[in-house]
Amino acid sequence: MSYIRLVNVTKRFGNVTAVDNLNLEIGKGECFSMLGPSGCGKTTTLRMVSGFEDLSEGEVWVGDRLLSSPKKHHYVPPENRNFGMVFQAFAVWPHMTVYENVAFPLRIRKLPESEIEKRTTDALKSTNLLQAAEDSPASLSGGGKQRVALARALAINPDVMLLDEPLSSLDPHLREEMRFEIKDLQRKYGFSIIYVTHDQSEAMALSDRIMVMKLGVVQQIDTPLNIYNNPANRFVFSFIGLSNFTNTLWKDGVAYIQGTDKPLPATLQPSAAMHQEEIFSLASRPGEIEFTSSTDPNGVRGLVTRKAFLGEIVDYQIKIGDQSLRVQLGRRDAAHEVDETCYLHFLRPFWYALDK
Repeated sequence: MSYIRLVNVTKRFGNVTAVDNLNLEIGKGECFSMLGPSGCGKTTTLRMVSGFEDLSEGEVWVGDRLLSSPKKHHYVPPENRNFGMVFQAFAVWPHMTVYENVAFPLRIRKLPESEIEKRTTDALKSTNLLQAAEDSPASLSGGGKQRVALARALAINPDVMLLDEPLSSLDPHLREEMRFEIKDLQRKYGFSIIYVTHDQSEAMALSDRIMVMKLGVVQQIDTPLNIYNNPANRFVFSFIGLSNFTNTLWKDGVAYIQGTDKPLPATLQPSAAMHQEEIFSLASRPGEIEFTSSTDPNGVRGLVTRKAFLGEIVDYQIKIGDQSLRVQLGRRDAAHEVDETCYLHFLRPFWYALDK
C-alpha cells in the first residue's frame, strides 16, 4: 500500500522543466532511491517532497495528509512534516557537543527534558556514538560526522527519512560501511527512505526499488535486479552497470559488427526492431561476455589490446573490427595476453538504436 504519493508533480524554473509530470507511490518502510546524472531532477524532487521547493503543479501526500498542492493553495512547511533529513555536507554544529547536536531539534520542539534525554541517548546508541556524546563533532571522522547527522534525524522519530547524496564525501570503504548502517537503522525503526544518489552501486545495495531519471522524466521504476536485467531503454542500460555499445550494421540482410568482414553468429542476430535501422548498437556488459574457443559457432573473433589486473577481476579491452569493448573475468579465469587473438561469447546481448 502506498504511503508517499506524488501526483502529477511538475517543477519549472522559468522556461526549464526540471521535473515533468511525475507520478510516484512509495510504500511505508520502503527504501526508494532516485538515481540519475546531475541535472536529472532527483534533488529537485526530494526538495519538493521535503517542502524546501514549491511545486509548479501537482500534489504531495504522506499517508492521508496533503502536504503540498498549488491548485488547492495548501502548503505544510518543512518543520511540520516530521521528516528526517541528511545532506551531502556534514551539517553539524562544531560549537555544540555531539549530544547537543542530536538534541537540538528536540529542544526547538520544546519537548520535556526527560523525553529529550531518552530520544537523544537512543539515537546515539543506534549510531554507535554514545561514547562520543560529550566530544566536539570536529574531532570525528567524516563518517562520524555523518552519523551525528543521522542520529539527529532519528531523534525526531521521523515518518520519512530524506537522504541527499549523504555518502558522497566519504572514502569508498567508509561509504560501504555506512550503507549497511543506514539499512540496519531502517529495519530497526521502520521509516520510509527516499534516497538521492548518482552512485548506482549505492542505489543497488540499499534500495527496494529504484527510479532512474533523465532530464526530469522517469525512465524506469523497478527493483534493482529488474532494472539491471531488464533495462527499459538504452539510457537505463548505459547508466546502470558497466556497458559496451558496439556499432553494428546490415549487409545483405545479415548483421556485421562495423569494420568486420564476417557476419555475427546466427544466435547473435539482432531483434526484429533493428531491421529498420541502418546502423545500431550491440549492447553488452563486460561481466556477461566469456572467452570461448575458435571452434565455437557462437564465438566472435577479436584481438586483446589491453589487460589490467583489478584485484578480483581482470579487465580486458578487445578490438573487433574498428570497435573496442571491455570484458571482465575473475582473476582465476584469466586466459589471454595482449596482442593475442581471442573469441568472445556474448551471454546476454541487447540491441538498441543509436542515440539521435
